[in-house]
Amino acid sequence: MVNEANGSLPPPQEMESFLPQDEKKEQIVTKTYNLTKEKDAESGDFDPFAERNLENPTSNMDTLTHLLKASLGTGILAMPKAFKCAGLISGIFFTILVAVVCTHCSYVLIKCAHVLYKKTRKSTMSFPEVAEAALDNGPVGLRKWANAFRIFILVSLFLTYFGTCSVYTVIIAKNIMQVVLHYMEDQKEVLGIRIFIIILLVPLIFMVWIKNLKYLAPVSMVANLFMGLGLGITFYFLVGTGGLDFNKVVSVKPPSEWPEFFSLTIFAMEAIGVVMPLENSMKTPRSMLGFCGVLNKGMSGVTLVYILLGFLGYLRYGDAVEDSITLNLEPQPGDPKIYEVLAQIVKISIAIAVYCTFGLQFFVCIEIMWNSIKDKFTKRPELADYITRTIMVTVSVLLAVAVPTIGPFMGVIGAFCFSILGLIAPAFIEIITYWDIGFGPYKFLIWKNVIVLTFGLFALIFGTKDAIISIINVYSA
Repeated sequence: MVNEANGSLPPPQEMESFLPQDEKKEQIVTKTYNLTKEKDAESGDFDPFAERNLENPTSNMDTLTHLLKASLGTGILAMPKAFKCAGLISGIFFTILVAVVCTHCSYVLIKCAHVLYKKTRKSTMSFPEVAEAALDNGPVGLRKWANAFRIFILVSLFLTYFGTCSVYTVIIAKNIMQVVLHYMEDQKEVLGIRIFIIILLVPLIFMVWIKNLKYLAPVSMVANLFMGLGLGITFYFLVGTGGLDFNKVVSVKPPSEWPEFFSLTIFAMEAIGVVMPLENSMKTPRSMLGFCGVLNKGMSGVTLVYILLGFLGYLRYGDAVEDSITLNLEPQPGDPKIYEVLAQIVKISIAIAVYCTFGLQFFVCIEIMWNSIKDKFTKRPELADYITRTIMVTVSVLLAVAVPTIGPFMGVIGAFCFSILGLIAPAFIEIITYWDIGFGPYKFLIWKNVIVLTFGLFALIFGTKDAIISIINVYSA
């Protein structure tokens, strides 16, 4: 996910990469390439990477660190719930499948960007710009849709991060609620989850009022520290307190439950929104690709951690596992007193980490929205900016109040938004980008992307349907 990657990147670079750029097109240079000689697509008198002028370019190790922080987000807390929907053994293989497809689509997006740099004579591009450039340089009949495609990607990014922020609000509220009710059990009937979400409105508004990314970056580092503390204690609870029992888990669940697994896992693992910002800030952008490139190394480590937490979490709690694994961390009768203290520390740590991340996540939504309306508020732009931020946070919190259910909410975002952005869009962009280059022997790229599109449509249709039904069932019961 985007949030954790924002911490130590040059802030304007990362956020500006999501935003609409100058729509004035440079002269397009048309060439014919050969897919079997991919280096031709980056040959010639224009070297986009030599043309980059970055004040603080990131090294390969820096980029790897940012990628790990981006992918190891709060979605990881839902992996045990995902394993519950797939089964213990099938969950391992399905997690690897999702990781391979998501990583491949991120790889494809960067690879297409490298080709389009040459065609457009640009040295950096955001995700929406790559989408626009692909159609601008694709088949003649599709070029008129280039700007519409860019806007579509922007809107999808906005909806994705806006929905993610609502999920964050629910996660914060649920963790705080469990800590409070642990010491105030007599108030359980009065203090419901919606009360805690509404109480968060003012603190979240203050967080989003921080307009300078220079001050948000240290907040993100605080988030990483608390997230690390929370996950560390969580792993201790899973393996250090006993209770791992193969008899209370199922190896393979019925296929009818698989869509929720894919929705949750895609939500947790997908980092399509940060791969272009990371590539744009690199000192050696070509190192992002390759079999042992930064992208593959980072996602391999991320996949291992996701499998480990999902496997152990489901094995520890079975079908009783909650939407977020931290909500299961309750000491059992007879456990040492320290277990009770550690359980509350985990929940407080996760709540603080997610709260500190909220501002950076919401920054993307604010910038996209503000850039689309700022021309209408030229007299008092500062006031209009603060009002816009306040209204948007309020709407996000009200959405969380309406749907205070973490699992199905994550499922909707993962199935609908991330399936479009992370799977379907990159496959479509690759086909258009290589339209005049060639699709390889036996039209390999076509067939490969048909498979990716099929997987994406499966997650989109069945995952969204399953998540919406889950939300309806929760509130109709």
